[in-house]
Amino acid sequence: MTDKPPTLLRMTSPLREDFEIPYHDVGADLGDTRVALVGGIHGNELNGVFVLARLASYLRKVEAGGIDGQALRGRVLIVPAVNVFGLNNASRRWPFDGSDINRMFPGYDAGETSQRIAHAVLEATRVASYRIDVHSSNTDFEELPQVRLYEPTEDERTAARHLGLRAIIEKRPDKIFTTTLGHSWRYHGGVNLVVQVGRAGSLQLDHCSTLFRGFVEFLAHVGVIEGLELADSDHDFHEFSVTQSYPLVSESSGLFVSSLKVGDWVQAGQTIGNVFDPYDGEEKLVIGAPLPGLLSGIRRQPLLFQGDLIASLQLVGRESPNPPVSNPGQ
Repeated sequence: MTDKPPTLLRMTSPLREDFEIPYHDVGADLGDTRVALVGGIHGNELNGVFVLARLASYLRKVEAGGIDGQALRGRVLIVPAVNVFGLNNASRRWPFDGSDINRMFPGYDAGETSQRIAHAVLEATRVASYRIDVHSSNTDFEELPQVRLYEPTEDERTAARHLGLRAIIEKRPDKIFTTTLGHSWRYHGGVNLVVQVGRAGSLQLDHCSTLFRGFVEFLAHVGVIEGLELADSDHDFHEFSVTQSYPLVSESSGLFVSSLKVGDWVQAGQTIGNVFDPYDGEEKLVIGAPLPGLLSGIRRQPLLFQGDLIASLQLVGRESPNPPVSNPGQ
């Protein structure tokens, strides 16, 4: 029988049992928290929940000496799922009042429920030297596992490379970002990263495997795991500035069909997808890549409206003629 996990917050609810937000404090006897990882702020973003839960299990085995040659040398705090009720209901938002917890930071310990949750998460994680907030896109859009950087320091750029993900994408902070956990961390120094992976509402196991490996390697790079044989340092990753993101927006409504995968390199003029009339089945539009680049995101919801985001391209060696759009997952 395992011990009951510690909790960030315990509160009552009007129509069901009291709720708790559990977390993992691995290596608690090793001093100050070295790394904090947070997932499931949105209850339908399952990739982060799954990967962080598996990561906690892995670190427990390392801590117990259960993996030959590896040892735990730093303290790690992991919150796999912040929005526990949202997870129960497959809901992005906090179910009782429809609030978005990632619009409530830095929170308020005497405020509404979602404000109290935000406050508890920030208080528990702000003491870490390295902090990572894990998100997925919305249910309509899939994104390549990537690191998002907002006005980064050089230490943050270096740390982002340690994850070994294929894309490191810099973004300009907007008004929405100022309400998030990732922004609130910035007031407490340290290294702060946002990871975006896959789409909400389901698990994409290939993306989860990529992210799990990235987290394990990251922990080895920052000295938390000792004895791990690191992969070659020449990861196929690319760094993109704020001016190298190209959002491809639909000019027509219909049914969108694409056979491309996130992570594909596309050439100028290559077909991204096709739009068909849902009633007569006739092809209405062939959507081509206006420029060559890395396909970092693509629409997976076939029902398409004019003005919907179809794909995100990251350009190499050139600036985008289109301004970036708001992040569909944060």
